[in-house]
Amino acid sequence: MTVAKKTATRRKTAPPKPEPVKCPDCDGYGEITEAVKVGARKGRITGHRQTGLCLSCLGTGHAVTD
Repeated sequence: MTVAKKTATRRKTAPPKPEPVKCPDCDGYGEITEAVKVGARKGRITGHRQTGLCLSCLGTGHAVTD
């Protein structure tokens, strides 16, 4: 009494994950640049720039989806 052979089945591959959408505020870099202000009352803007963490994506560079 022989056992019937099972046919070989193909493995199903998972579909590729979609690329995450870039953050519109920082263009996917995770950092934004801000102008430097000098002075207590008037806050004059100088020609210098400083980088900061993007508050929209919290530095990940990916758009936040709800």
